[in-house]
Amino acid sequence: MSPKRGDRASPPPGLGEWDVRFKESDAARGWEELCRQAPGNTLAAWETMRRNPARPMDAPRHHRLKGSLATAVVKGSALDRWQIEVTGAGRIWYLVDRESSTVWIDYAGAGHPRATGA
Repeated sequence: MSPKRGDRASPPPGLGEWDVRFKESDAARGWEELCRQAPGNTLAAWETMRRNPARPMDAPRHHRLKGSLATAVVKGSALDRWQIEVTGAGRIWYLVDRESSTVWIDYAGAGHPRATGA
């Protein structure tokens, strides 16, 4: 069965880990494509989201988005949006819900998200 909106993108979180879930069904489909195309990099991204999704310092391939893309609303709360570059064009965008220790993947795909204009 393919994952869909609201499904977990991983096993249940362990002690001190974040729950990683799909905000949208399209993100789940994109995640599956990234897993096929770049399994090692996708696993590394998952580990980052699972353990430390909101790093205090920006890195070249992992950073908080800016401007109108910096936040999105989930269940009535505005959450910070982060990006991990999985491949040259492949991206994961996710939202960090600190209250529930949940990461919501709202975009995953082998190409640039359309919102970036790329």
